[in-house]
This record gives sequence, C-alpha cells and structure tokens, in this order.
Amino acid sequence: MEFDNRPYVNWKLADDFMTAVLMKVGVPEEEARLCSDVLLESDRRGIESHGCNRFKPIYIDRIRAGILNPVTRIDILKETPTTAVLDANDGMGMVASKKAMDLCIEKARKYGMGMVAVRNSSHYGIAGYWAGLAAKEDMIGITGTNARPSIAPTFGVENMLGTNPLTFAMPTDEPFPFILDCATSITQNGKIEYYARIGKDTPAGMVIGRDGLTMTDSGQILKDMRSGKAALAPLGGIGEELGGYKGYGYATVVEILCAALQSGIFLRALDGKDENGGKRPYHLGHFFMAIDTEAFLGAETFKKTCGDILRELRGSQKAPGQERIYTAGEKEYDVWLYRKEKGVPITEAVQKEFIELRDEFGLSQFRFPFES
Repeated sequence: MEFDNRPYVNWKLADDFMTAVLMKVGVPEEEARLCSDVLLESDRRGIESHGCNRFKPIYIDRIRAGILNPVTRIDILKETPTTAVLDANDGMGMVASKKAMDLCIEKARKYGMGMVAVRNSSHYGIAGYWAGLAAKEDMIGITGTNARPSIAPTFGVENMLGTNPLTFAMPTDEPFPFILDCATSITQNGKIEYYARIGKDTPAGMVIGRDGLTMTDSGQILKDMRSGKAALAPLGGIGEELGGYKGYGYATVVEILCAALQSGIFLRALDGKDENGGKRPYHLGHFFMAIDTEAFLGAETFKKTCGDILRELRGSQKAPGQERIYTAGEKEYDVWLYRKEKGVPITEAVQKEFIELRDEFGLSQFRFPFES
C-alpha cells in the first residue's frame, strides 16, 4: 500500500482521542463519537483527503473561530410523508446529516421513497457515509452537498461552484455495496490540501489560473484558490474536448438541488466570508434520498441483479498490462481489509496536530505509537 511506512494508530485509540477533543470544544459526547466515526470511515476506505487530515483544520479550528456551532440544534421547517426540510443552524454537518438520512430511511420504509433537504449546515465528511447508511438498509442512497466556490465553469476561470459530490450507494449481494462517491470537479480541495501536506505537486490539468493556464504548485494553488486567483477544473477537465462541460453540468445540478430545495445561499455566497472579508459560517446545503428496493421487485432481487452487473463488468476483457477491473466501492473495501487490523495511517503533519491538541486540552491519557 502507498505510504505504508507511516505509523498506524489503532482505530479505537484514534476514535477515542478525536471524540475527546471534540468534547473539549463543546460537542456533546454522542455527536462527537458520530463525527469521529465519519472521519475515520474516510480513512478506512483510503479516502485520506477527508479523514484525520481534516480533523483539526475543518472542524476544531472552525469551532474555535466561532463559525461552527459545536452543539447542533436542528429545526424541521417543513415536512410531508415523503419529504422534509431541516435547518442545521450552522451546527455540525455530520449531526444534521445523520438526522436527515435517518428521516429519509424512515419515510422510504413507509412510502417507498424519502427525500430531505438541509440548510445552514457545514462540512459533512465523505458523502458516501450518508448514502451508505441507506444501502445498509437494502435501500438506494443518494446525496449531494454544495461547498465553498472552487470549480470554474467551462470556458471560465473564476471559481464559482463547489466540488459538489453527487453520490450513490446501492446494496448488492456481495460483501460491500456499490458506492460511487466523487466530486464533480476533476479533483477536490481536500486532495490538494493533502498534496500540500506531503510536499507533492498537483498533476497538470486539474487547476486553472486566471491566465487560463494550468497550475501545479499545491501550496500556491491553495493560496490562490482562497483569493479567487485559481479554480479547479470540472470533471472532464478544462474546455470541452474531454467532456469538461459534463462535470460542469453535474456540479450545477448538485448546486440547484442543495440550494433551491431549501431556499439557501449558493455559488460565491458560500465563500465563508462576510462583507468585510472576515470569517463567517458557510451555510452549506445538502440533499439526501433513500429508495426502498423492497418497494419494487424486492430487495433480494435487486441485490442479485446489481451484483451480477458488477461481476460481469469486472469479468470483462482487461486492457493490455492491466491485472484487474474494479467497480465503485471495491478498492475502498480492499483498503479496509488491509487496514482493519493495522489501524489508521497518520502523516507527519497530523501527528503534530494530534500531539498539540492532546497537550493543549490536557488529554495526557492518550499516547500515540509515533511518539518517541
């Protein structure tokens, strides 16, 4: 596995530590445990751009900056038998998302389908976590979220749309569900943040500057994106030749569903800045759907057909030099099998953050294997 020389931390130790830190900044224990689990699920699947790497900068620092409420108060603004609109009041996005997807599943169990929109929320971790909750109940899960402006529209250079994942999870008769969890940009902010942490350049063609040229310096990209001087290319890349307009279109679909269903803010208004350039809550929007496969021709029939499709795809002719064809969710499952007993790999930057947070909050009961 890549970066296998990094120290690994036992899953329970990492979970207990992050939960303890979240509680120190005011997150109630049960909700802190949920937030920690969402972050660790990213690392279980090998999606390190959204795991422990984001614990301090995206959650702890924002709580301490006063732009993220540690106690999440959720209001139901409107509800029908199959839909609902929730207000997260700038609380923890994971807490609001758990409430939303639980509602979707409850409604789908009664009526076949359920859909919930959330307003005034915050970063909710990997989208696949929420869609996956539905798959565990033999339902199709769908979710999306808008985000701070990062993507330039096709033929544009200004960061307007968020990375806006459009995510699906479907139950199968295999040990893992089909989960397609990816941004509608060619890469995402978290991946560039990760590249910057490990001193790696961003591959050419993923980021465009105001001059219309590609950028590769990860640290400079992060600075320029925050100041509006650089933007991510949509899925498919810059221009139309490789289908960048498709990623642009899907990103716009997510933006509309996340904002219009709950009458929220959108595009450049999601930059997390007030009129004076100071920090403010991001006021993100999310949408969630659950579709009960039992309401069609039965869950077992669906899972068998879904599994047959995936197996046939994986069994098709491979390109020269390739050993394996994957389907969505399979690589993540393989990573989990590898890391299940080893734990979560921790980069040097996160090691320093963990130690600093441990010492700052007086959590001396925690000792990590990477400490000398």
